[in-house]
This record gives sequence, C-alpha cells and structure tokens, in this order.
Amino acid sequence: MGGLTTDVRPGGYAIVTMCSEPVNLMTMDLWQQLRDTLERLENDPAVRGVIFASGLQRDVFTAGNDFKELYAPSTSADRYRDFWVLQNQFLARLYRSPLVTIAAIRGACPAGGCGMAMACDLRIMTEAGHIGLNEVAVGISVPLFWSRLMARVIGDGPAERLCQFAVFLSPQQAKQVGLVNEVTSKENLLPAAEAAMQQMLRSPDGGRQITKENMRGAFAREWEAYCGGEAAGAWKQLCNPATVKALAATMQRLSKKGAKPKL
Repeated sequence: MGGLTTDVRPGGYAIVTMCSEPVNLMTMDLWQQLRDTLERLENDPAVRGVIFASGLQRDVFTAGNDFKELYAPSTSADRYRDFWVLQNQFLARLYRSPLVTIAAIRGACPAGGCGMAMACDLRIMTEAGHIGLNEVAVGISVPLFWSRLMARVIGDGPAERLCQFAVFLSPQQAKQVGLVNEVTSKENLLPAAEAAMQQMLRSPDGGRQITKENMRGAFAREWEAYCGGEAAGAWKQLCNPATVKALAATMQRLSKKGAKPKL
C-alpha cells in the first residue's frame, strides 16, 4: 500500500513524498492523504511551501487515477461521486493554496499526475519521462477544469490540441510549451526543486498570497462548486458500453508484465 511521508525542512518548507508501489496509483485513499496533508501543512506556521515528489523505485511521479475507481463494473455511482469530488476538491485547493507549491516530477506523469503538477506553482521534471492529459486515449473525456487549467498554463490553442488528441509531451517538449518550467537530471531533481523553493521564499508571503488569491481564487472556487454536478455526467459516460470496453482493454494491457503506466 504505502502512502505519503512528510519531511519539514529548516528553510520553512516541506517535502511530501508519494510512495505507493509500484506506480503511485491515485486511489481514494491517496487523494484523501494528499488533501489531509495539504490542509495540515497550510495550518502549520512553520511551513511556507511544499514540494511534491515520488519515492518509487520506478521513474514515475504518479500513473494517475486507479482504474478500479473509473471502471463502472467494479465501483458504484455513489463511490465514484465521492472519489470524483475528493480529487477535484484537492486539486482546486492545491491550485489556490497560500503555500508555495512545486512538483518535482521524475519520469512518467500522465492524467491525474499531470493535473496535480499543473495545480502547483512550479514544475521541474527529469530529462526522461512524459507528461499530459491522455484521458481521450482510453475512451473518456478530459475533465472540464483540468482542460481549463491546462489552457491557463500553456494557452488555449496548445491545450486544446493536447487534450483532444491525448498527446504526451517529452520533458523537453513540455518545457517548450510552458507545461514544465525546468528540465534537469534525475540526480539533480530534488536539489533543483529545493533551490527553486528557497528562491521563491525570499519574498514575504503576504503580497504573494494576496496576488495568488486574486489570480486563482475565483477559478478554484468555481472548480470546487462544479465538481459535484460534473460527477453525474462523468458516471453516465463511464457506464457507456463503449467506455467500459475501452477501459477493460486498457486495464488488461496494463496488467501484463512490463506494461508501462499510461493513465
């Protein structure tokens, strides 16, 4: 199982490490841990920022949502609604968090991992890996506010192309379009993230927090208010026979030994 570990550093920031082998599947439990950890850190006067990283053996930030939470025959409408609301409320909360937030992305970062990274203030990625919102490739739509968030990060035109056609970008391509801010070696990933955090914390929190709230607050609260209603439409989509078939095929492919995580 595994989960999260939190290390509060003397410089006023925490490193939150996700370590749920083998690929940090974003289960209901992991989303809950992320939400609770963020809330706790926001209420800790000693913490001004947080770095999210992976502690896996494989080069994966997170492989995205657990298909068991999306595959209609293995779940229920009520559970799916709880799952959907939980993850989106966390992402919206992360996007407007008063903390400085950095995603230290090692390797693969599809779907839910990409959404989490985009909700951070800064994204630093290793030289090998891929990132993107690839939901369309497995027969489901990109969630409304995830696509809108990508448009905020890289612009409407590029975001529309990447989301509609389930495009994965290499780290170098992601940097070119602004989806990640820095590309570095695997060995230098955490030092680079900590150096960036220390630089960002040089400014006092007050003015930065108000500016962040002004630019992100209304969007984040609209996102939080919308996700409950969105869950009903998403569940209907998940129950569509074509979607069930597509997800079943993807689950079978990923269950094969050596398959690489793609969502």
